[in-house]
Amino acid sequence: MQSQILYIALAVFLAILTPTSLALKEEDCEVCIKTVRRFAEILTDDMKKDHKIIEAEFKKFCKEQKSKEQRFCFYLGGLEESATGILSELSKPLSWSMPADKVCEKLKKKDAQICTLRYEKQIDVNAVDLKKLKVRDLKKILNDWDENCEGCIEKTDFIKRIEELKPKYVRTEL
Repeated sequence: MQSQILYIALAVFLAILTPTSLALKEEDCEVCIKTVRRFAEILTDDMKKDHKIIEAEFKKFCKEQKSKEQRFCFYLGGLEESATGILSELSKPLSWSMPADKVCEKLKKKDAQICTLRYEKQIDVNAVDLKKLKVRDLKKILNDWDENCEGCIEKTDFIKRIEELKPKYVRTEL
């Protein structure tokens, strides 16, 4: 009898934990969740009633997008040059008022690359130890400043160049 109660308690415990551990976190699919939220905010209540109107509005929305959001639109079929389209996987859940994270879970099941889109993290040059960064991150800092590093081969060359340019691009608050 005690073992049955223990098994039932364990089953209930696992049932409670399972959905939360499988839920999509914003950082796991950040471009999708933020883009779907922004798009859903521009829809009126009348628009939300018809998934075909939602699809048409999404195509208009996508024309104005750039970078990662534009790539997201491409994956869904929101752009004219999109090869495939899974817009109904976006429009129908939005017409049911499904939250962005749940919509993105559904989209991820159809096309996993949707959640591979990530925003680039900005590097705070004042707060970071340049020696601990990868060369690609050092190059990104220089690229963000529209600078280059002629003749740089070693990591120390890139660090030296960034240190030279720091006064020009980084403000230190007193």
